[in-house]
Amino acid sequence: MSKAYLAIDIGGTKLAAGIVSADGHMVVQDRCDTPSEGVWDALAELVQRVQLQVATLTPPSGSEYELVACGVGSGGPMSDDGNKVSPLSIPSWRDFPLQSSLASLTGLPTFVDNDAKALVLGEVWCGAAVGARDVIGMVVSTGVGGGIIADGKLIDGNSGNAGHIGHVNVVPNGRLCKCGARGCLEAVASGSAIAAMTRKPAAQATPEVVHQTGVYVGRAVASVAALLDLRLAVIGGSVALGFGEPFFQAAQAEADRYATISFARGIRIRPTGLGANAPLVGAAAVARRGRA
Repeated sequence: MSKAYLAIDIGGTKLAAGIVSADGHMVVQDRCDTPSEGVWDALAELVQRVQLQVATLTPPSGSEYELVACGVGSGGPMSDDGNKVSPLSIPSWRDFPLQSSLASLTGLPTFVDNDAKALVLGEVWCGAAVGARDVIGMVVSTGVGGGIIADGKLIDGNSGNAGHIGHVNVVPNGRLCKCGARGCLEAVASGSAIAAMTRKPAAQATPEVVHQTGVYVGRAVASVAALLDLRLAVIGGSVALGFGEPFFQAAQAEADRYATISFARGIRIRPTGLGANAPLVGAAAVARRGRA
């Protein structure tokens, strides 16, 4: 049988689940909107639907797929090695026992990590950062998250929440963030913040808003490049990828402006190589790492 991972991505706007092969290829995926209430019920239904689909699939080898683990990328913060999650973009989940709930539902060994940490694992595995030993991966979507690989190793931090670039300050005394501080990157560059400031969905942002969002992200990347001696930032998420080249140009220009110390100079900002598949391939990478 061909081994595969059950991959789950949990965000404030959508829930996604899929099957990812052992070599990082997306086999099948499905999604639904994140409800304001009943999030677990919606997720459980989605996961069960995907699990049923895998039974009908035949890989190129002609055998069948065997699910060996479940990997999850979720917004944070989280605690207890990912068992309890409290995504800022899902107010109804506070200390929700995600890992144990999914393990009971699927019967699979289950590993949970921050969605942006999952993304960078996936990009180093088979995306735009293959071979990179020092890189930050970012999700700029409903919220803003980050995951950092330094000297070839994923940084977890004291509680597993390392890499939260969304809470780096980019506008002193700026907008109030959901975390309680003012001027965080997430408070000015996330999809929810853009909608609150413009009274329009981020997808309808003007060129000026797209440019300014890129500026804020580039400013944060420059700070992290200087702090951790990084050479590459890969960015995904619906806002970043939806804004496209103008966003990435603005982010690169701002990073060039502020990353002037010799070892940070030349930090490259790139879109995720896995594109829209990055969250689920990243979630599979969390499972892959957990079973290593």
